[in-house]
Amino acid sequence: MVATQEMGNHTTISIAGANGRFKLNVFKPVLIKNLLQSIRLLGDGFRSFETNCVVGIEANKARIEQLLNKSLMLATILNGRLGYDNVAKCAKKAHKEGTTLKEATLLLGLLDGAEFDKIVHPELMLGPNYKSKSG
Repeated sequence: MVATQEMGNHTTISIAGANGRFKLNVFKPVLIKNLLQSIRLLGDGFRSFETNCVVGIEANKARIEQLLNKSLMLATILNGRLGYDNVAKCAKKAHKEGTTLKEATLLLGLLDGAEFDKIVHPELMLGPNYKSKSG
């Protein structure tokens, strides 16, 4: 409901702003009314969202770890070491068999567990400055 009203207010503000001529904008009252209503509505909506939804949320760290390790996006960091074709084989095998990328890489004999762990650090791959130790 908040989003729908906000979109309506935005449309009204856009039309009112576009229809103003010269330095006199006769639509200024409706523009200001809808702007103030949007500010109030969003502020109230955010407070309600925080109180009724956000407070008390806790991350399921075990599930996050499981999903992170099963993510096929980890394959990107292996390209420098194994090459695109080998990494694609690993990713396809992991996807087809429902395993992790590490398990698929080990089964294909492309890396051992220690090498994989040395290269792949998902917790450090969260920003643009990550440098692989793939050598």
